[in-house]
Amino acid sequence: MGGKKDEDQAAFGSPSSNSHFSPRGCTDVICCILFLLFILGYIVVGIVAWMYGDPQQVLYPRNSTGAYCGVGQNKDKPYLLYFNIFSCILSTNIITVAENGLQCPTPQVCVSSCPEDSWTVGENQFLQTVGEVFYSQNRNFCLPGVPWDMQVFESLKQELCPSFLLPSTPALGRCFPWSNVTSPELPGISGNISQAISGLIDSLNVRDISVKIFEDFAQSWYWILAALGVALVLSLLFILLLRLVAGPLVLVLILGVLGVLAYGIYYCWEEYRVLRDRGASISQLGFTTNLSAYRSVQETWLAALIVLAVLEGILLLMLIFLRQRIRIAIALLTEASKAVGQMMSTMFYPLVTFVLLLICIVYWAMTALYPLPTQPYIFWAPNASLPSCEEVLVNTSCDPMAQPVNSSCPGLMCVFQGYLSTGLVQRSLFNLQIYGVLGLFWTLNWVLALGQCVLAGAFASFYWAFHKPRDIPTFPLSSAFIRTLRYHTGSLAFGALILTLVQIARVILEYIDHKLRGVQNPIARCIMCCFKCCLWCLEKFIKFLNRNAYIMIAIYGKNFCVSAKNAFILLMRNIVRVVVLDKVTDLLLFFGKLLVVGGAGVLSFFFFSGRIQGLGKGFENPHLNYYWLPIMTSILGAYVIASGFFSVFGMCVDTLFLCFLEDLERNDGSLDRPYYMSKALLKILGKKNETPQSNKKGKEREIRP
Repeated sequence: MGGKKDEDQAAFGSPSSNSHFSPRGCTDVICCILFLLFILGYIVVGIVAWMYGDPQQVLYPRNSTGAYCGVGQNKDKPYLLYFNIFSCILSTNIITVAENGLQCPTPQVCVSSCPEDSWTVGENQFLQTVGEVFYSQNRNFCLPGVPWDMQVFESLKQELCPSFLLPSTPALGRCFPWSNVTSPELPGISGNISQAISGLIDSLNVRDISVKIFEDFAQSWYWILAALGVALVLSLLFILLLRLVAGPLVLVLILGVLGVLAYGIYYCWEEYRVLRDRGASISQLGFTTNLSAYRSVQETWLAALIVLAVLEGILLLMLIFLRQRIRIAIALLTEASKAVGQMMSTMFYPLVTFVLLLICIVYWAMTALYPLPTQPYIFWAPNASLPSCEEVLVNTSCDPMAQPVNSSCPGLMCVFQGYLSTGLVQRSLFNLQIYGVLGLFWTLNWVLALGQCVLAGAFASFYWAFHKPRDIPTFPLSSAFIRTLRYHTGSLAFGALILTLVQIARVILEYIDHKLRGVQNPIARCIMCCFKCCLWCLEKFIKFLNRNAYIMIAIYGKNFCVSAKNAFILLMRNIVRVVVLDKVTDLLLFFGKLLVVGGAGVLSFFFFSGRIQGLGKGFENPHLNYYWLPIMTSILGAYVIASGFFSVFGMCVDTLFLCFLEDLERNDGSLDRPYYMSKALLKILGKKNETPQSNKKGKEREIRP
């Protein structure tokens, strides 16, 4: 055991040199190679998607023949018109419509402009020609190629022309009815459904709301940025002030929880006493499904009184017997605040993580949208058996953007047949999509692991600096970043892969549960619920284990498995300290988030609602349609900012805690094994450090391997 400690301590080098970050090599090389090969394959998948994919399906709407509106032969017809847009709602659900690219079971045609007036085919127009009813009246909404002399009745029967038109507005390249339009009475559409659809459109009022929202953001965006700046300043101040107020703040929070529980006990006792005097018992009420009725019986308040009293007693006992560990937790929080103050650049590292995550998501989204089965267009001729068409390769793929001109084969055109499923790319489409999903999860988890390991390396260099701040590296964050990428990419990939497999299993289980949602078998639903709960717990445990393993990797430079094992065993040996520190930190950070989000939200509310007067002309609140919109945006942005800052602080606390446990177990305060912890922690533990008084004695303290 002593040899093992000597070996580990020798890796640290001199206490004053902070050199234990230098002698290390590459870890988990095999996993690093696999990860790099996977990324290379991920890039190849993206290249294949961009070469064979068809992104125009996302950019442009497509009519019933498969041609795109706004490009090629339909360049002057950028909008898509649905003959019967109500069939999109009546025949299927909105999820299916979205999955099919907003395609509905009704003919669709590209038009140059959306209808401006409401119109319905009259009974006296059925025997007239299409030219008289549609073309001569500038109603160019029939499918291409409908003859001028065709009867209107026949065109409606074959669904070549629309039977009615509604005043519409283009949105997403498609013609949608106005919010105040009244649907016509048509066969197959009842009046109640039409009224429901009209009411739904009126309630949403998408067009007007979107314009007003845009106007509000245009007038208030700089004030929203000011509110986010306030949230950023509050987050920084809260973290930096913890070194001064961590102890009193934790004490106030604990006393606040005790006070709330005490008031709850008092309130429950008063309610119980009143109902007891009235004789209101549960035996008189009996069993009922109306849960609010149980508030009027004494047993309900007695049970609540007992539960709150038990919680109050448990909390008081914890404060009595765990007061020493609570003091250690407070000292570590104070030390973490000092570390953040020495390394302010770490507070802005979440921006790097955010950019990397955004790159991963955007790349996956572009890759996922591109690999669609392409070349669904073929050459077609009405009389392909004619001798003049023998030399034309009918039923072969063609380019719809360049319609063929061939006088020898009459009627030859490039038409939409349907997406092909032949070819290597088309047959492998599902596998490519699975590869892309796996790549998304793996890269996202790797980026998060990189951020945790980099921050852990920076904060560990603070703890293991014997003379602070003299021995702290000049650029601790950049040094940790380079060191992590150079030596530990494979270890991060290993941990990220384990977490990715569990997350993929959860996604598959959620998909199966969605498909079996209609099954009424209670046993099957119970088993599915148990599986989902187990995988959720497993994911949480792996995240906890990975987080601490990355800290050990940043400190010692060992591979993932060894670091995870050492971290887990170390935490299990100090499980009480772990629980106390975790809960105290959670309580403190929750209060911090509440303070930041509440402060930004209250300030935004009073400003945007016009309740702050006398600030001057340059600080007047803008006139908004929905003043709650910038308020909610400010609150959401403040929460994101606070979460980013406090996640760094939480990583600092976890890193310093593991370093503290390692320091406590491997050192004894002697000249050969001095403690690296702060004087506050030494005082709490009742330990002393035999520090040297001269450089000569300092040299004698150097640890020899």
